[in-house]
Amino acid sequence: MDALDKHRQALEVHETMMGSGPGRLAVALDLLTDALAMIGQHGVYCQSTRMPGRPTLDIAMVLEQIGDAKELVQSVIELDATKE
Repeated sequence: MDALDKHRQALEVHETMMGSGPGRLAVALDLLTDALAMIGQHGVYCQSTRMPGRPTLDIAMVLEQIGDAKELVQSVIELDATKE
């Protein structure tokens, strides 16, 4: 099952409200937000021994990359909204 099939219901709702491209980006943004929350929870349990209270380096890097991806997707949605 591909991503379009797995998320068909959410895609239909967002594509109806925002159009095809921005709707798909909105669903992608939701998925990235969920992934960010899950990896953030994992970071609570996998803390650095050198810096107590901070996630391990690999988790910190994943959090940063997902955060950057969210920011880029959000910028495309906002760019598309200003064109209208």
